[in-house]
Amino acid sequence: MFTPNYHDGVIQHLINDIDEADFDVTRGGQVEIIGWLYQYYNTEPHDYAVNITGGAVTKNEIPAATQLFTTDWVVRYMVDNSLGKYWLERHPNSDLKSNLDYLLPGEIQIVDSSENLEDMRFIDNAMGSGHILVYAFDVFMKMYAEQGYSSRDAALSIVQNNLYGLEIDKRAYQLAYFALMMKARQYNRRALQPEKVKLNVHVFEDTDTVSPEFLDALSGEYADDIKQIIELFNNARELGSIIKFDKTFNWTKLRENVEDIHTDALDIFGMNQSKKIVLEVLTIAEIMSTKYDVAVTNPPYLNKFDPDMKKYVKKNYADYSGDLFSVFIFNNINLVKIGGYAGYMTPFVWMFIKTYEKLRNYLVANKEISSLIQMEYSAFEEATVPINTFVFKNVPNDGNGTYIKLSAFKGGMNVQRDKVLEAIANPDIDYLYRTNQANFKKIPGSPIAYWATKKVFKSFERSTLDEHFKGKEGLGTGNNRVFLKYWFELILPNEGWYPYQKGGAYRKWYGNNNYYVDWRNDGRNMKAMPKSNIRNLPFQYSIGITWSAISSGKPSFRYTQTKYFFDSKGPMMFHVHEESYFFAIGYLNSKVTEYFLTFLSPTLDYRLGQIQKLPFIDEEVVSRIELQRILTLVSQTLDTSKKEWNQYEESIDFYKHPLLTHIADDNLSIWYYSVVLTNLGAKNVPIFRLWGVK
Repeated sequence: MFTPNYHDGVIQHLINDIDEADFDVTRGGQVEIIGWLYQYYNTEPHDYAVNITGGAVTKNEIPAATQLFTTDWVVRYMVDNSLGKYWLERHPNSDLKSNLDYLLPGEIQIVDSSENLEDMRFIDNAMGSGHILVYAFDVFMKMYAEQGYSSRDAALSIVQNNLYGLEIDKRAYQLAYFALMMKARQYNRRALQPEKVKLNVHVFEDTDTVSPEFLDALSGEYADDIKQIIELFNNARELGSIIKFDKTFNWTKLRENVEDIHTDALDIFGMNQSKKIVLEVLTIAEIMSTKYDVAVTNPPYLNKFDPDMKKYVKKNYADYSGDLFSVFIFNNINLVKIGGYAGYMTPFVWMFIKTYEKLRNYLVANKEISSLIQMEYSAFEEATVPINTFVFKNVPNDGNGTYIKLSAFKGGMNVQRDKVLEAIANPDIDYLYRTNQANFKKIPGSPIAYWATKKVFKSFERSTLDEHFKGKEGLGTGNNRVFLKYWFELILPNEGWYPYQKGGAYRKWYGNNNYYVDWRNDGRNMKAMPKSNIRNLPFQYSIGITWSAISSGKPSFRYTQTKYFFDSKGPMMFHVHEESYFFAIGYLNSKVTEYFLTFLSPTLDYRLGQIQKLPFIDEEVVSRIELQRILTLVSQTLDTSKKEWNQYEESIDFYKHPLLTHIADDNLSIWYYSVVLTNLGAKNVPIFRLWGVK
């Protein structure tokens, strides 16, 4: 607590620095303020949880680690293109379209439906502080107005019939409940009367506190079903909306069975509390097992599972277990009815990397990507990962999706928003794409390569790089500080120490030859390390093409030309002919490969699997004259790169600084040779005796 001062400090800043409109309930600004404040006060526990080194995020840390407030325009995009589009498909003459500012260009397929507005269900099953539900409320209000409802009746109907929300964090749930009640109260003054309205938003509770006496009191036809639900919810505050039901239940009968359990006034066995918990759990379970017209959420991003969570996810969602958000992607598109929509905001890695390949294959084959916005790599500062937002339709693919690529536009979420609005106003803009997702299956791994051209898709009908080169990941030493040394830390030659490729900084053609590895006694010491991983020994100490698997920029490939050991961060590719190496590295360092990798590996993570999927034509296909021209250019480039690398002292082949290149050797001072160049590890260095020193 602090003593308020209205002329200086927090209150003064609140009054002077925040626009009054942000507090105006008719404009919705207050919802963002609630969300941002909640996230602000979660900053410390959030930073602690996400920065745990090598450890799992525990059950109590999950809310702090995964609670991210969803930017307003992203909420509007997701709801406009799911709930809004769902309504327009069934009401083609609706004026709602003029109020959907973030509805992307695309065909509206008319659906013949007699569904009652009061029966439409919208859920956010990781609702946080309720931002998505609050905006959905506003869209529903416009629908109800079109149908002739009064605003008073519409507000109560929306919160009681249309909106559903689930959350594992009690504080976030309370804020969401508060925000929705305030929205209802805005239109109906009686909304705050408990007997008038009951919201369908809930927080998960564990059932491990249900007393044994209560379980013993369960009897009859539905007792086993109730016990099964109670067991499923034992760890509900951790699992939340990913709890999976293996059968259908008669929820009315289950609830009646629990209601019939007798409790007395003394309640020494905690029967009343157990009964209350179980009835709430049955309500949540019924919400989870219901089908919805629309599901929209910003799911948790988490892959540091504790043992219980890891076991559950592997057992129930094995193909989608790379991260919690991928489980939600799969879960929610199957939570909606056929023809329904699911909207998300998640890291965009699911679109490309191998971890999520089974998820992509499932989605591309069975669902329709209605629209997608890929944001600039670091636009969403609140997350440590690049983000996208997208909407699926629960139907097999039957047309072109709409995609917006914002990768080129730096400057944060406001810049991203403005570019989206530009694309909506002008669909012919060059970063809006319309493509059929069936094309994605033409590329190995089915990346969501929506910006690829017909020529690109056709390129993948030919052979791929792995059909011509053997790619291998190398050693995991178990302790690089022990087994790796810079060449200048050793007296060379040193028996048992070998040149080593470890990736390194961006550099094409030749270089990054800085390390030696300890392989004395055939690596006996390394093999004894608990965390070592000795891979592909037959390929170690060979000539090949290497690159940096992890990069802070564009890919860069190098030809070793001499024999090297290598590790997983500097994988290598091998062939039997030197000509093939020259041809391949010319291709790999070209703009063509750089372009292909924008959708095979856009996350700056150039793993072996992604590189080997590159389309490739063998040099035998190229005319002899053209091949000779390519090989000559590559050879000249390699020589130039090698000479440039050797101009600096960090190269083992360093001879003379470039500034001294044009000075005759006999004019160079004895000081230069004896002090600057005398290095027992370097080659080709003339050794002079200093005065009086042998």
